[in-house]
Amino acid sequence: MPTNAPNTPDNSPESSSNFPFVGWLRDVAPYIHSFREKTFVIAFAGELAQEIGLENLIEDIAMLHAMGMRIVLVHGIRPQIEEQLMLRNITSKFGKSALHSYRITDAAALECVKEAAGELRLDIEAAFSRGLPNTPMAGSRISVISGNFITAMPVGVVEGVDYIHTGLVRKVDSTSIKLSLDSNKIVLLSPLGFSPTGQAFNLAYEDVAASAAAALKADKLIFLSPYSGLKDDEDNYITELSLPQLQEYISAHKDIDFGMKSLLNISSRAIRAGVSRVHFLPANQDGALLEELFTHDGIGMMLASSDIENLREANQDDVGGILQLTMPLEEEGILAARGQDVIERDIHRFSVIEHDRVLFGCAALFPFPNGVGELACLAVDPDVQGSGDGERLLKRIEMRAKQEGIKSLFVLTTRTEHWFLKRGFKRASVDDLPEERKQIYNWDRKSMVLTKDL
Repeated sequence: MPTNAPNTPDNSPESSSNFPFVGWLRDVAPYIHSFREKTFVIAFAGELAQEIGLENLIEDIAMLHAMGMRIVLVHGIRPQIEEQLMLRNITSKFGKSALHSYRITDAAALECVKEAAGELRLDIEAAFSRGLPNTPMAGSRISVISGNFITAMPVGVVEGVDYIHTGLVRKVDSTSIKLSLDSNKIVLLSPLGFSPTGQAFNLAYEDVAASAAAALKADKLIFLSPYSGLKDDEDNYITELSLPQLQEYISAHKDIDFGMKSLLNISSRAIRAGVSRVHFLPANQDGALLEELFTHDGIGMMLASSDIENLREANQDDVGGILQLTMPLEEEGILAARGQDVIERDIHRFSVIEHDRVLFGCAALFPFPNGVGELACLAVDPDVQGSGDGERLLKRIEMRAKQEGIKSLFVLTTRTEHWFLKRGFKRASVDDLPEERKQIYNWDRKSMVLTKDL
């Protein structure tokens, strides 16, 4: 695809293949536009700081902030607490309920919690103070604010175990956090909370992140954790789940890691409280955050309240997306040429399939007399071919046809005859077309005619 760059000295135009950055930027630009001014709560386990370090993650978050995203950052400290306990020769103590495994935080352990939280918080603030090194933004100032945004309450006594200074989030000061975000600050939350009487409590960072996301009605809650993702029955990692699908999965799989199960329960609570999406990413993989946000396939698992994929009828806002899908196929001669004016005129005849608000497929239905309809303009993005989107669009068109009283469908194709034959179509001839369609048949294309009774 030609670029807008000037020609090289030998007068041969460059193409985007010579500049991978150009293609990459075009791919991510829609995501940047969509995410601007959106609120993201990003939570990372303390293991991340130990295994791959903070530097790259902080640079990635600073870049998101520079793009206009509103960032609340939550950090965990479990391994850091263990280090402090070992230095003081204190043994870790845990209690376990049906859904959670809590640390028993006595007075000595609470001092270790404070030490670990304070040290990591200072490291994070120091990393943000460096800005974006080796970039034009190296001298820019990124302000981070932290404070007593979290009101906590004690876990109390559970199944006969007193958890002492271990707590749960009682309330999030969302008003103050929003004011900070409005002032272009990054808000940093540590897994510590305070009661109205000033008592400190050790909190789970997952609880802090989910509660903050719920209070802010965040657009995304992102966990970078040490837990492995969920696998389907064929041992493949699951990339997307709706809340109902998650509940079915948990009911059918009793061997989920205890920590992951707890994280899923907390995330489900956040979704029910109004958080749009929850993402689960590996904490030990550098760049996981950017790959998840700016690529279609991502790298982790995404949880939403309902199905992320949406199959629906098209509207005028979809014209541009349909053109992007169909124009490359028209240039290859796979689809008959249709201009923007034609698609705008016939938009009510199209069905589209979108994924997280991006169009990945389309198809159209055109009725003719005597209960006959034409399936036309069936196109699926090459990146998702083989995922079943074409099959779903075909079924949608068949459903619409039945609703309109159409008894049989026909399709004209030059390259995909066998795909349709596998789905119940049969070979036919131009003479079998309705008279109106026969009159505009393009003999230069010599398309094959296939029909299917509904």
